[in-house]
Amino acid sequence: MTTYILIIIVIALVFDYINGFHDAANSIATVVSTRVLSPRTAVLWAAIFNFIAFALFEPTVARNIAKGVEAAFITPNVILGGLLGAIVWNLLTWWWGLPSSSSHALMGGFAGAAVKSAGRLSVLDATVFGKTAAFILVSPLLGAIIGFALMRAIHLLARSWTPGKVSSRFRRLQLASAAAYSLGHGGNDAQKTMGIITALLISAGVQQGGDPKPMLWVVLVCHAAMGLGTLSGGWRIVKTMGMKITKLKPVGGFAAETAGAATLFSATALGIPVSTTHTITGAIVGVGGASGRLSTVRWGVAGRIVWAWIFTIPASAILSATIYTIARFISGEP
Repeated sequence: MTTYILIIIVIALVFDYINGFHDAANSIATVVSTRVLSPRTAVLWAAIFNFIAFALFEPTVARNIAKGVEAAFITPNVILGGLLGAIVWNLLTWWWGLPSSSSHALMGGFAGAAVKSAGRLSVLDATVFGKTAAFILVSPLLGAIIGFALMRAIHLLARSWTPGKVSSRFRRLQLASAAAYSLGHGGNDAQKTMGIITALLISAGVQQGGDPKPMLWVVLVCHAAMGLGTLSGGWRIVKTMGMKITKLKPVGGFAAETAGAATLFSATALGIPVSTTHTITGAIVGVGGASGRLSTVRWGVAGRIVWAWIFTIPASAILSATIYTIARFISGEP
């Protein structure tokens, strides 16, 4: 393993850390905005479950990402360009307070650098990238449907309860739903970096091609980096997710987190890299709409978030293609 490969692995782990930092809001926004946990306790709770997710999920997402680009065009410079483009976009959207998708930034960055290297779109695996693109719509829609249905069911179940009883019970239940969501978050998102590192190791001859299953050390360091990033939080985005889209109470937080967790668990089992941001946003909107008054959802804020979603893949692709070109020139790659 050369020094250059080691540097790129470190950069991949930096992306993973930033992913956790950037997406911490997705894991803790509801449980913080409902005041069930303090921000400091919430990020610790989320980080723990981000890490232990490695023991619960098969690396189906990592395998798909590792084979998402033709092997001949997975070079260190392509990986480097994809990672740096995604990192730049993540930091920009964090600074703007927009919950964009780290997953789509990485996929867009990987695609942009690979297409620039090959000079053709067919270098991308249509199935892997097609499913990723489809779930830009499917994951928030599914989260919204499950969140809406779950909130309606809770209303029926608890209609005879006093407000104090509802609040007390769902404050406790929200600890479990927050943990489940963080497991789903770690299980899907950490695998994306695992897939990128595995693709790099295969291209460098460190790991055999065949079945691109991540090595154990890759699995552990990726989950650890993501958990450490989550510990660092991301308060700008927490305010957008948990306080600006719709006002949540513990019962709504429980419904949103449970809906998001169900969506993430399903997507990870199918090997589909989805956006945790899209998923929890859809769930929060669905819960807000379940009150019967769609006016409870602040559609102006939701609209800004959707525009960030739309621009993420092309923006990160352009950034990555530019960085790949510079890296190729500096390294003297033909």
